[in-house]
Amino acid sequence: MTVALRRWTARLTAAGGLLIALVALLVVPAGPASAHAVLVSSSPASSAVVPAAPTEVVLTFSESVRKVPGKTRVIAPDGSRADRGEPSFDGTVVAIPVDPDAGRGTYLVSFRVISADSHPVSGAFTYSVGAPSTPPVDTGSDSRADPVVSVGIKVAKYLGYIGLLLLVGPVLALAALWPRRLSRRGPARLAWTGLGLLALATLATGWLQVPYTNGGGVLDVTGVGVSTVLGSAFGAAHLVRLGLLAAAAFVLRPVLAGPAGRTDVVILTVMAAAALLTWPLSGHPAVSPAPVVSVAIDAVHLGSMAVWLGGLVMLAGFLLRQADERELTAILPIWSRWAALSVSVLLVSGIVQALIEVASLDALLNTPYGRLLLGKIGLFALVLAVAAYSRTLVRRRTAAERPAPVRRAILVELAITAVVLGLTAALVQTTPARTAVADTAQSDRGYFSTTLTSSLYSLQVEVDPARRGNNSVHFYAYTPENRPQPVVEWRATVALPGAGIEPIEVPLLPLTDNHATGEINLPAPGDWQLRVTVRISEIDQATVATTVAVS
Repeated sequence: MTVALRRWTARLTAAGGLLIALVALLVVPAGPASAHAVLVSSSPASSAVVPAAPTEVVLTFSESVRKVPGKTRVIAPDGSRADRGEPSFDGTVVAIPVDPDAGRGTYLVSFRVISADSHPVSGAFTYSVGAPSTPPVDTGSDSRADPVVSVGIKVAKYLGYIGLLLLVGPVLALAALWPRRLSRRGPARLAWTGLGLLALATLATGWLQVPYTNGGGVLDVTGVGVSTVLGSAFGAAHLVRLGLLAAAAFVLRPVLAGPAGRTDVVILTVMAAAALLTWPLSGHPAVSPAPVVSVAIDAVHLGSMAVWLGGLVMLAGFLLRQADERELTAILPIWSRWAALSVSVLLVSGIVQALIEVASLDALLNTPYGRLLLGKIGLFALVLAVAAYSRTLVRRRTAAERPAPVRRAILVELAITAVVLGLTAALVQTTPARTAVADTAQSDRGYFSTTLTSSLYSLQVEVDPARRGNNSVHFYAYTPENRPQPVVEWRATVALPGAGIEPIEVPLLPLTDNHATGEINLPAPGDWQLRVTVRISEIDQATVATTVAVS
């Protein structure tokens, strides 16, 4: 087979791999846009005491969530399951059907859902019917992932970063900096090692994501769990990455054997750009407040890292040991400019990422994400100092004559950046600082809950968080015998006479026969008057009122 024919065959095979990646991207549905969702309200509210058992429990999250099969449960006071059937997921709202005849006492609600950035969110709370009792215990399967799984995902992502730089560094050096007289065998082996390590890390991360999402150990992988992962943006991005790696394996051969043709380099560059996007598309950036900017910035950040560190590996491992003074005189100035550009891009993109993911000084100083980021910044500053020393040697033209000091400086850079990559692997598995701060704020919120009575019905009223701004309201109607009361029509208004605010109609959405909800903006603090009119037949209706203290 001629060289030209082999190259065309490789290109056709690469095109097949790209087609596989494209098909995976099209057939696997992407998840909704969210990030580390937070439970912002529930109905019944946490610790609330309601006069009669509701027919459903409603959870409202800060962002859209997806289901983890079998992990959202309501436990009755006697320890039995009170939930009936599968919960329904509609964006940010999860509705759990509940048996209204499960009895009086305290109920336990436990949940585990998936945020769009692939991280599971779990929690639990109680509410009581009639009067509180000893809280029940959930005897179902543990929703938590084995700590080995959580650590394993971080290790796999770390190895993926290592594989990426071991692949990019040799390819870049062989395509643009490699002296013709030197053997290409060593760098080629390193590139194949990087490709294999990257593929292995991608497969391992996908495997571990199943127990990480559903709970359990490393071997607790089921068909339903695999389907859940593959049905997410995380699974789609990893399938695309594997397809691109398979395609790249064929294009790499002529590039590594060299000298590379321009067409092969262009194809490989396009593949590399597409592959870099799979990291941010399966993590925090895709669901940040500015997803397009975050995804682009994160891909550029990752690519700059791979170019810089991969180039350092090639310099320390091959060029500074094998190239002669004349060759180094030509190579080092070029590399120095590339490194300076890569580091500059890393710095700028890192600042933009931090502004998006952290958003405030409080989040930077008082969250695990923020503290990890501070550690990464400190180490990066140390690396910059070492890199500046290396660049000084190159500018003085002493590096080509005495490469040993440069090589030692590069080894120090690589040692420090190995720790930086470890912090990065931890960061991508840590709740973003902006979300952690919002979670803390949510946990400190209060809510208003009361029961109003009329001759026709009793009405459980909940206003969450009963503070200035957006509030959620929930109404539950019951008969005088504390049975769910079907309602024909709901109407509600709020007013603040002390501030001259006339009655404002609350738009209501009936969720069940006896349960309606709505959203209302309360623009000022004070004692708001809430009036609710409930019509239970063509002629029977009654109005109840209460005062809601809004802070």
